[in-house]
Amino acid sequence: MGFRCGIVGLPNVGKSTLFNALTRAGAQAENYPFCTIDPNVGIVEVPDPRLRKIAALINPKSVIPTAIEFVDIAGLVAGASKGEGLGNRFLAHIREVDAIIHVVRAFSDGDITHVAGKVEPLADVATIETELALADLETLERAIERTAKAAKTGDKKILRELECLRSAHGALGDEQGLQALLEDIDAAATLKPLCLLSAKPVLYVANVSEQDLEDNDQVAQLRAHVLQTQAQLVVVSAAIEQEISEIDPEDRNSFLEDLGLEESGLDRVIRAGYALLGLQTFFTAGPKEVRAWTVRTGATAPQAAGEIHTDFERGFIRAETVAYDDFITHAGEQGAREAGRLRLEGKDYMLSDGDIMHFRFNV
Repeated sequence: MGFRCGIVGLPNVGKSTLFNALTRAGAQAENYPFCTIDPNVGIVEVPDPRLRKIAALINPKSVIPTAIEFVDIAGLVAGASKGEGLGNRFLAHIREVDAIIHVVRAFSDGDITHVAGKVEPLADVATIETELALADLETLERAIERTAKAAKTGDKKILRELECLRSAHGALGDEQGLQALLEDIDAAATLKPLCLLSAKPVLYVANVSEQDLEDNDQVAQLRAHVLQTQAQLVVVSAAIEQEISEIDPEDRNSFLEDLGLEESGLDRVIRAGYALLGLQTFFTAGPKEVRAWTVRTGATAPQAAGEIHTDFERGFIRAETVAYDDFITHAGEQGAREAGRLRLEGKDYMLSDGDIMHFRFNV
């Protein structure tokens, strides 16, 4: 199961620097707009200390974390929906991702130009959101035209779809957003095939200077906006994160301690992106391999089994399940079994984050 987060923002806000730090992939990061012409793509491990703790009890031959994909998309500018800058080509790249990581510049530096001439995070956010909404309005107008023709038959289902499309167009036109509309099951189903940019979950990343890691006035304003839009916010210094990513892994903890940080900002960005997509982790554990797997929150045991192999889901019988805390407390599966903490779960069982599972199946 692949999940993609697209990194967007105005030019020169630190997108590619953040991407480089996330993936250590060496994407271009230059002080001029549009240096990122094609989206850079990187697969990043999701940090999860539970994986190593499970492995320490089993000593497997291999340990495999779960991962998430990040796409660095070129800087957007005002007028992108009409082709300004590099325009619609990059709006199309955004349509292909599952969630948006919106990097917002919240630091001043005379050596790094700002496309608008001044650093004003809320104005930058408004520029990007407006361009995404304008592109979506065009998409909705085309969909409304097609559906209106089909609705002439009087088909109630099509008429309901037309109503949903018009409601979405009105909400974006009135700058209300789509959050409320997407809570309606019928509306969400109608809009999903359109891959609307404004419908994607958003994580804001405030890129600050090293001195402002504890927040500044600009971040405070951005935080207030985030609370209103039901999004999420992580504060990082992309320059520091780039430096951390280049340090030997054995020296990173001491470097973070010197900065007064418990974990890197990148770890928080990755975990926040994972949560933003509504994902959770389960584990399989044995002498050959301890592995983390990704499923949607609310997934059933057969669906989780299907992440390993489709045959597991098709022939699912039951899942031997131990909660992570019980697995650690009782020193592994055998200890959990002896303590009565191993459960046999059936087809209706909905996973809890951290479950350690062994699937029984027959095909």
